[in-house]
Amino acid sequence: MPAGTVVQGGSTLTQQLAEPLPHQQRSIERKIKEAYLALWLEANLTKKEILSLYLDRAYMGGGTFGAAAASQFYFGKPLTEVNLAESAMLAGLFKAPAKYAPHVNLPAARARANVVLSNMVQGDMMTEGQVIAARRNPATIIDRDEAEAPDFFLDWAFEEVQKIAAKFKDHTLVVRTTIDTGLQKAAEEAVAASLREYGESYHVKQAALVMIENGGAVRAMVGGRDYGERQFNRASRALRQPGSSFKIYTYSLAMEKGLTPDSPITDAPISWGNGSPGNYGNSYAGRIVIKTALAKSINTIPVRLAKEKLGPNAIDQIMAEAKKFGVETPIRKDVTIPIGTSEVTVLDQATAYAVFPAGGYQSRRHGIAQIMNYNGDVLYDFERDAPPATRVLSETAAAYMNQMLTRVPYVGTARRSAVDGVLTGGKTGTTQAYRDAWFCGYTGNYTTAVWFGNDDYTSTNNMTGGSLPAMTFKTLMDYAHQGIDLRAIPGVETPTPEAEKAIAAAKTAKPAAGTDTVAPMIRARSLSSETTRMIRDIARRLKEAKPLKLDPQKVASID
Repeated sequence: MPAGTVVQGGSTLTQQLAEPLPHQQRSIERKIKEAYLALWLEANLTKKEILSLYLDRAYMGGGTFGAAAASQFYFGKPLTEVNLAESAMLAGLFKAPAKYAPHVNLPAARARANVVLSNMVQGDMMTEGQVIAARRNPATIIDRDEAEAPDFFLDWAFEEVQKIAAKFKDHTLVVRTTIDTGLQKAAEEAVAASLREYGESYHVKQAALVMIENGGAVRAMVGGRDYGERQFNRASRALRQPGSSFKIYTYSLAMEKGLTPDSPITDAPISWGNGSPGNYGNSYAGRIVIKTALAKSINTIPVRLAKEKLGPNAIDQIMAEAKKFGVETPIRKDVTIPIGTSEVTVLDQATAYAVFPAGGYQSRRHGIAQIMNYNGDVLYDFERDAPPATRVLSETAAAYMNQMLTRVPYVGTARRSAVDGVLTGGKTGTTQAYRDAWFCGYTGNYTTAVWFGNDDYTSTNNMTGGSLPAMTFKTLMDYAHQGIDLRAIPGVETPTPEAEKAIAAAKTAKPAAGTDTVAPMIRARSLSSETTRMIRDIARRLKEAKPLKLDPQKVASID
């Protein structure tokens, strides 16, 4: 192994048990922490206890963790009742649960179980005579639907439930989440298709995505290309530099300070602190207006705004603005944050961008709609119990930001992101050495943040936020907007001529030959939008209606 390289994955049970840390760190830092944890486990637990912990915690496919849960899921029986063939099949899952999960690929699972039996014979744990019956009668699983569960979302939602349910006495709860299984499947397919078609050429292996319906409900979450390979949620836990997608906080503050999209500003070399940020291509445009600077993602402008327009505590203001918008990750105090050097999560950025279609109000991101006990009592209801959204951006500033951000997909850096026939806003982000590529965008209906990169922080092949992230965003959002009532983006009564032209042309346009696109998806609808709206109105009226009180004597006389 070359000096200075990092090997991914643990080679012993103790190392693998120590591997899942609460937050992703850069590879060397993470490996050092894992090594300390592995040493602690070895010093404080016996080999049998370490093995027991591993067997109880390892992912076993089908959304199950631990051998006991896997036994119930695949065979419908406790772990103590499985036979030799079933035990061998469970043991085979530890190597690659997604590949050998029997409800997905039973022949592969049986072949792997046969390898386990052979290893037991070769290790003198059993004789060939003892395993012959298991070879001739391989394990059969109970019937399971092959549809995959939204595991990344469920892991995050479980954490959200724990926060809410801590105050309840009930230990058994029924939870309604905000997941839209149709949109979730479409999100997974959009990410998978992008990585399958362009992953090799762009030298990118991972992606994450969060989709929020305007109003705050998280409808889809993709935390990586394969949950079975690694259960680390890159959507809610991975800390990555957002690049230019972070500039919205600086521009929002500038709008609050009285500037407008048409305010003039100079694009020229600038130094602040120990840094001198440059533009892509090392070129400068001179005198321009702010809306052009945002659309073209010019790096010197947010730095100039922070240095010259926001006052002496500009960095503190930007940090506070990001927090108001919903960024939960602590922001590093550094003069480079106007151009996006402080790490955030995909969930952070989706939450923040959803402020714009909300007209400047908090997006109130949530994954839990309702919690009940087994008696049917509603213990928590988001609409009833969550605090109301507060304004984080003035109406004027929000309108200005929407007017500028809705230019980016049509005249700026994200021309592959524009949703067919729907006004789209958003911002690209590309970090140093092409390690991270982002597109965070929205319509009047949905907000979606998309990230592509590599877990080991290696560079991609010149991938920008306007390429694969924007294309993936468009694929999912095209699907999501089929057959629904479109909502307006606040403050944009009249789209730019470029946007109007693109929206009109999208109704008949076909992709040009040779252009990068991800195959479109068709959304099946069982009800028209009018019928759906009518049913929702009936449900609302029934919910608001007062209980009918009847006189018992009159009811008896009716009989």
